[in-house]
Amino acid sequence: MGKTLSEIAQQLCTPQKVKKTVHKEVEATRAVPKVQLIYAFNGTGKTRLSRDFKQLIAPKVIDGEGEESELSHKKILYYNAFTEDLFYWDNDLQEDAEPKLKVQPNSYTNWLLTLLKDLGQDSNIVRYFQRYANDKLTPHFNPDFTEVAFSMERGNDERSAHIKLSKGEESNFIWSVFYTLLDQVVTILNVADPDARETPAFDQLEYVFIDDPVSSLDDNHLIELAVNLAGLIKSSESDLKFIITTHSAIFYNVLFNELNGKACYMLESFEDGTFALTEKYGDSNKSFSYHLHLKQTIEQAIADNNVERYHFTLLRNLYEKTASFLGYSKWSELLPDDKQLYLSRIINFTSHSTLSNEAVAEPTPAEKATVKLLLDHLKNNCGFWQQEQKNG
Repeated sequence: MGKTLSEIAQQLCTPQKVKKTVHKEVEATRAVPKVQLIYAFNGTGKTRLSRDFKQLIAPKVIDGEGEESELSHKKILYYNAFTEDLFYWDNDLQEDAEPKLKVQPNSYTNWLLTLLKDLGQDSNIVRYFQRYANDKLTPHFNPDFTEVAFSMERGNDERSAHIKLSKGEESNFIWSVFYTLLDQVVTILNVADPDARETPAFDQLEYVFIDDPVSSLDDNHLIELAVNLAGLIKSSESDLKFIITTHSAIFYNVLFNELNGKACYMLESFEDGTFALTEKYGDSNKSFSYHLHLKQTIEQAIADNNVERYHFTLLRNLYEKTASFLGYSKWSELLPDDKQLYLSRIINFTSHSTLSNEAVAEPTPAEKATVKLLLDHLKNNCGFWQQEQKNG
């Protein structure tokens, strides 16, 4: 039976009962892990889950003036699509000369920007941003950190007129602001004695929830971001806990390989509006480590009309990895329903031939057509592959 997102949010912050087997099966309680890593297809409900989790950990409290109380963000620090909505452009339409990125004033942004200003973090924001964007593209903050202008530095005392960022650059900048704050959070909370910390602003912080900070990055920068984030999390010595959700198999895979002491899940949604959070173990977390290479190799062979028998082995491997990641007990369950037995026999026969008279490199035209049919079926009927095609 499915759960609501609120129930799944409760699951993420509740110690879980697990069964352990030594000489006999016993029940034990596992503490909430330091890191919880969640994979989900786009549109499944990751952002809604982050909002429900925030509301659970720190319910919104409205003060006498109708403003959100600081209580709602002292226990949790979060990054999601709504974080980006707090930044907007003043395009200077009259003069068309000085576009600026401005920050929506509310209790959360006031708290965040005041801390960054007081901690002198503008140069670190610039450094992180230029790491993922252009090293000549430079942000310039106004004194209270509520506006940012951008210019291209020319390597001397000259700079370009203020420019407007692309959507991808804008997302990278907002992530850089958040990451800079997170870096300070980890560093400050690593001081065990609260009285010796640079600021008490993070003393009550319990959770960091990060939802998909990777939508605008190419694969190289995406991997760099994942490695940097994992390194920061590994440096955390406090009781701070991290929840990370993503639709990117590459981002998920890098974090899985980099992080220890984690729990890994897949979030699924059902037609009745309910959800499931399924814990994943072992190799099922690594299933897409080279999926793109397999897919591209088979696609190239099809395009060149150069399908050979070993491509059936690659195709079977691709089906196995996809099935493992999605939790199917057999890879053949991903085959077209009306032809599962027939097609699985073809793949098994062509990829596991043992007799000398079967070892023929050139498949028949019908067999070649089967490779294309089955690859197209996987791409068109598996949500992950649909997302890959959309992003590609």
